[in-house]
Amino acid sequence: MDNTGPTFCAIYRWRLHPGSEEAFVRAWSRVTQLLLTERGSLGSRLHRGPDGLWYSYTQWPSAAAKAEGLSRPSVDPEAWQELRGAIAESLPELILEPVADFLAPLPRHDLPRTSADERLPVT
Repeated sequence: MDNTGPTFCAIYRWRLHPGSEEAFVRAWSRVTQLLLTERGSLGSRLHRGPDGLWYSYTQWPSAAAKAEGLSRPSVDPEAWQELRGAIAESLPELILEPVADFLAPLPRHDLPRTSADERLPVT
């Protein structure tokens, strides 16, 4: 593997309260965008699974960069609160070891559209 890519990747999984999906996407997008632009995150993708769970795949330059980026005060306390309020259950974080990387940027037009997509970019 070429070690120039991200060295810390994780998957997060949530079960949401019914009816909170739009608020969750909006808050997740806001927090993710700020972590990308202000805290050194390498971005994240949000997915809805056929099992009813929501999944986020995130990348950071290192575990230390993630820890440092998240140890400071919240990038947006209101969005964090909205995010937490939408979550009925958080499953344990899955830390992944990158072995090979051929992931290309996902064109926006290939993503399923929601009303939240009109307001905020997906990161």
